[in-house]
Amino acid sequence: MNTTSTTALDPQRVQRRSVFLLSSAQLLSGVGNGATLSIGSLLAVDLTGSEAWAGSITTVLTLAAAIAALPLARLAESRGRRVGLVTGLVAAMAGALLIIVSVMSQLFVVLLLGAAFLGLGTAANLQARFAAVDLAQPEHRGRSLSTVVWAITIGAVAGPNLIQPGAVVGAALGLPPIVGPFVFSAAGLLLAAVLLFVGLRPDPLLLARRLAAADGPAEAGEKPIRGTVGSGLRAVRSSPQAMLALTAVVGAHGVMVAVMSMTPLHLQQLLGGSHQGHHGGTTESTDALVIIGVTISLHIAGMYALSPLWGWLTDRAGRLQTIALGHGLLLLAVFIAGVGQHEPILVTSGLILLGLGWSAATIAGSTLLAESVAPGQRVTVQGVSDTLMGAAGAVGGATSGLLLAWIGYQGLNIASSMVAAAVLALAGVAAFRGPVRHAGQPRQQTPQ
Repeated sequence: MNTTSTTALDPQRVQRRSVFLLSSAQLLSGVGNGATLSIGSLLAVDLTGSEAWAGSITTVLTLAAAIAALPLARLAESRGRRVGLVTGLVAAMAGALLIIVSVMSQLFVVLLLGAAFLGLGTAANLQARFAAVDLAQPEHRGRSLSTVVWAITIGAVAGPNLIQPGAVVGAALGLPPIVGPFVFSAAGLLLAAVLLFVGLRPDPLLLARRLAAADGPAEAGEKPIRGTVGSGLRAVRSSPQAMLALTAVVGAHGVMVAVMSMTPLHLQQLLGGSHQGHHGGTTESTDALVIIGVTISLHIAGMYALSPLWGWLTDRAGRLQTIALGHGLLLLAVFIAGVGQHEPILVTSGLILLGLGWSAATIAGSTLLAESVAPGQRVTVQGVSDTLMGAAGAVGGATSGLLLAWIGYQGLNIASSMVAAAVLALAGVAAFRGPVRHAGQPRQQTPQ
């Protein structure tokens, strides 16, 4: 079946083209997340009049990403990566438009709905990194995955800094100035969806399966498992390195979201900003908004800009060593942000390190996870990983506001440090046990 057309394709040429397309789509879609992270908590407080709802947007976005991860994985399992990714991006575009509507109508429930739809885009962006390794050679998996993660840098960093350009666009369109960045978000998401829908052919996941089948049953591996949380967790539990990889990725995401989601509010309080709404007149918080935007931009730059370095280290130094480095950076980040809570420059420095630690742990952990289970289990396990990442982010976003009110910003950082320290200890112990062989990897190759 399709043997001639399959064998006529050069898998590595398709791989390079797929990575380029996935990277381009990440660049375009990154604006949405950047804008939401920097403005979302402020919009929530403005529409509700209560700081208790400050973490609600991050919570809803990450929870929606968690809920959508497995359905999108099942869609990719049955229809290919292209269909799954495009579905998530189109939903995210609708979310950006809903956020615009929420500000115009002053309806908080519409804001939450918009954040939920943007969460589907987050789930799609997370799955794009796994699409980058469907056809990758084992020794280049870290590099391919990190290239796609890196590509989101420009859009994600630009998002928080679009407040002032967005105000101009919003005014030109007769919209409230604060929603201008979401106009850019919707346009970027639309372009990303069109690019993948038209260009991601052949589909990397479907081609990888056809190539494996053409090489015979031994190379094809197990049949795909049923796409449920239970089946995915059973597959993860069968592999100690997959367990560690999943713990590393989920722990890093929980720590990052908890600290990052409350930092805009902490900075606004620290700088004395008094955000008063979007209807007429000027606000006293313009300077505070700009500083918050710059801080979140630098944080997001830390999350993505050095991804190629972490991919290189993952392939060269080892998966476990890079995971340990990532959680070590997370520990340093929360220490600096917590101790320097009264100094904006120290808080910003902590946020940059927070992004760097998240990036190293996520790239190395995702690479290790992708190669630590059988081929037929990978898509479901990857979906479970993204589900648990989203759940950890939702818990972090939901509890961070309460912790901020209860024990302050420094206490929030101390609580987050406990998670990073635990994963660092686990990764350190596993690294000292020596190299492990991954599913589908030849015995002589042990890139840990």
